[in-house]
Amino acid sequence: MSLKLIVFFAAVLGATAAQAHPKIYTYLDADGVRHFTDVPDDNRYRLLVISPQDMTQSGDRYDPSLLARASQYDAIIEKAASSNSVEANLLRAVIVVESGFNSRAVSKRGAVGLMQLMPATATRFGVSNPYDPRENVHAGARYLKFLMDRFGQDIRLALAAYNAGEEAVDRNGGQIPPFTETMAYVPKVLKIYRMLGLKASST
Repeated sequence: MSLKLIVFFAAVLGATAAQAHPKIYTYLDADGVRHFTDVPDDNRYRLLVISPQDMTQSGDRYDPSLLARASQYDAIIEKAASSNSVEANLLRAVIVVESGFNSRAVSKRGAVGLMQLMPATATRFGVSNPYDPRENVHAGARYLKFLMDRFGQDIRLALAAYNAGEEAVDRNGGQIPPFTETMAYVPKVLKIYRMLGLKASST
């Protein structure tokens, strides 16, 4: 059965640090609904990596209205995950970090869409319109699957390569490159991935 994430942010993530609490918390209720808040009022809440000061890889601040509508992409994500033998929650975690579910996101380096595909990667995986959520997510899933296979199913190295490039991992002797961005990116994606995966232990 497809996982249906109904994402709701009680915090206004675009607020300034002086106006907002510095951390975001999340929990999954018995109905499979994921809740987010900046003021945890239930002991089920667990700290999530996103804070009001965080920015996506595309360079934008997290938009609560986009995150609140994230479930509209569930069918696309589930299909892409199934077709490419990649976990759906891994795709979701990458999307949260890369674009915050902004299908129109464009980074300064030219990465585009939900999974922030670089033009060369989009071309490599047959994307004609990188802004199209279905094309973008399916291509991103194929790329992640390729990276997982290339790096021996090591999710950390696959994510490092997704962020910094396959060659960067190779040049660093098959280890996470010592780039500030990449060293922050990998644990951030993994933390969100694990938080989303709490459904498995709660059902």
